[in-house]
Amino acid sequence: MTTETQTASRRRASFHNLTVSEVRRLTDDAIEVTFGVPAELAGQYDYLPGQYVALRTTLPDEQGELHEVRRSYSICAEPRSFADGSSEIRVAIKKDLGGLFSTWANAELKAGDVLDVMSPQGAFISRHGKDGASVQHNVMNSMNHPEELAGEPGNFVAIAAGSGITPVIAIARTLLAANPETTFDLVYANKAAMDVMFLEELADLKDKYPSRLALHHVLSREQRIAPLMTGRIDSEKLQALLSSAIRAEDVDEWFLCGPFELVQLCRDTLAARGVEPEHVRFELFTTGRPDRPEGNAGRPVVEDESQDTYKITFTLDGLTGDVASPTHARESILNAALRVRPDVPFACAGGVCGTCRAKLITGTVTMDENYALEQDELDKGYVLTCQSHPTSEEVTVDFDV
Repeated sequence: MTTETQTASRRRASFHNLTVSEVRRLTDDAIEVTFGVPAELAGQYDYLPGQYVALRTTLPDEQGELHEVRRSYSICAEPRSFADGSSEIRVAIKKDLGGLFSTWANAELKAGDVLDVMSPQGAFISRHGKDGASVQHNVMNSMNHPEELAGEPGNFVAIAAGSGITPVIAIARTLLAANPETTFDLVYANKAAMDVMFLEELADLKDKYPSRLALHHVLSREQRIAPLMTGRIDSEKLQALLSSAIRAEDVDEWFLCGPFELVQLCRDTLAARGVEPEHVRFELFTTGRPDRPEGNAGRPVVEDESQDTYKITFTLDGLTGDVASPTHARESILNAALRVRPDVPFACAGGVCGTCRAKLITGTVTMDENYALEQDELDKGYVLTCQSHPTSEEVTVDFDV
């Protein structure tokens, strides 16, 4: 049962139909997909370098049954708009072993196809020299002025693996173009040279900024001239990179993007070297398996009037609703909300992307995983609803603040 009352609302993540204007092959297992954004929707797709979009479509499973599938992909180009007011969104999609969406996209997606694309989200952005909140609110007038995004000159280091280069290349392009004194060190790990995404673009960027961009390709399964650039990045190799190859002193901001093990290794190593957490931005690969919630309606939950329930109240787009969640089901707040409001925002459902973030207003919850919210957000009461389960009889969350 739901009840609704009108309150003040704000713009939030929402899906719109966008047409694929180009599909470009990057490697044997990766493509770059460009979506055209018409002028009337351009304001919905303003973004900061490093942010991502969620893509949604319907695909058949192995039994031929159709299911909604949504995946998040980082935007790989710096913001730009055109004379007619239109703009574009570019993402890179690397085929994952067993990945339903990525396999389909690499084999079937073509120009002219239409997908549901969520408006950009994400906090994997530079906050150097300015208040992060003000950056978010000033995007509207900055699509053709990347210098407004970069702040003052600084020294930046990024460590990326595989498709983790996608947001990093957009960030690097923007920061380097913004100020002639900015430096950027990039360590990019792959299995072999044939797996390197945006190889030509990175080479062009190096040619453009030869003295300010240091580019280090580390290949785990291919021999390179420098032993330091050969093999998997483990603790010993990372320490060596930080001590010799990377200009690690006086770094203003670090960007880490890749699988959990690498990102966590980098975070732990930097912390041991005395790097303050507020200077480290990180983004993890999604699990690729958003098993919960199912589709766009939440996994089924059996309600029994004789069973105890939690009362979950949530506000979304100015509308307040409530739903009863059986205590035995241990469903997430997101899953419960989706059962009565299928437009509740989410993307990965794995605690990684942060799309389902909401503020806890009343009650208590336990959060299973959190790879998206930073400490200041936690301190302010924000939770990931896909990972949060009620621990009090009544819980209230607000998606609009």
